Amino acid sequence: MAAEVLQGESWWVYALAGVVSILFGLAAIIWPGLTLFVLVILFAAYAIIDGILRFIATLRAIGAHQTWWPQLVIGIVDIAAGLFILAYPGRTAVLVAYVIAFWAILIGLFEIVGSLATAQLLLLVVGIISVVFGFVLLANPLAGALALVIVIGIFAIVRGIVLLIHAFRAPEMPAFPT
Repeated sequence: MAAEVLQGESWWVYALAGVVSILFGLAAIIWPGLTLFVLVILFAAYAIIDGILRFIATLRAIGAHQTWWPQLVIGIVDIAAGLFILAYPGRTAVLVAYVIAFWAILIGLFEIVGSLATAQLLLLVVGIISVVFGFVLLANPLAGALALVIVIGIFAIVRGIVLLIHAFRAPEMPAFPT
């Protein structure tokens, strides 16, 4: 009974989460460049805050006579990465696209070699597609980063729709089988 009441009273949380997800998805699709920039800046802020928290953990570990140096190293890397991202947000977005491009090329090459070793035609096709995708992304990494934002936007819209459907069905459904 209590679970059913909680489920019935919290339907609006799912509805609100669904609306926010849809709005974020639409913003990502309508303004992919701005969304990419904001995501990069948010990641930089996250890295810097995590670095500060790692420094605090370092001080606590020192005070407790525990191993402290891993927290210190991670904190330094976090803050350095965050500051680099803030200094060069455009380069950072393109860097992500380069990483994905090189990953696709390497994976594709391994798939091609694997297909030749196992005589699997579909693996050969997938490998070729991966390599081509990688080189296309290398040719225009910024467009690839923007395309990634659009994919994130589509995901957010679909997620939001599913959350809204769940919100309107939630009052009818018990939270746990009785």
